[in-house]
Amino acid sequence: MIKKKNLRKQIGNFGELRAQEYLKSKGYQILSTNFRNRFGEIDIICSKNDIIVFVEVKTFLTGNVELLQKVLNSQKQKRIVETAKYFLLNHRKYNNNLIRFDVVVIDMPELPPVYHIENAFSEF
Repeated sequence: MIKKKNLRKQIGNFGELRAQEYLKSKGYQILSTNFRNRFGEIDIICSKNDIIVFVEVKTFLTGNVELLQKVLNSQKQKRIVETAKYFLLNHRKYNNNLIRFDVVVIDMPELPPVYHIENAFSEF
């Protein structure tokens, strides 16, 4: 029997791989995946047209937009922004690039199988 936590992790990993393939197909270059520090984690960091994009991937086999809003609350967004600042501080070659925070939703009912929300949020 697979534990629930392990199953969620496997589903999440699969979703992140699908998101990476989707982004590559749209011309994004993957710079880093699962970038972690003490602030949090960013699932995918990529670039396109001199824009550095920090991507949060959410895989939902069930749920709706309200659930997405709940799990991407202001606290989660703040952790992503702080982690992005740390990435940029340690990768100064990107200092002149624009940045953006996107969300890629995988397999949520009522949405396309891969749903990309550009500029999903910004630093407050």
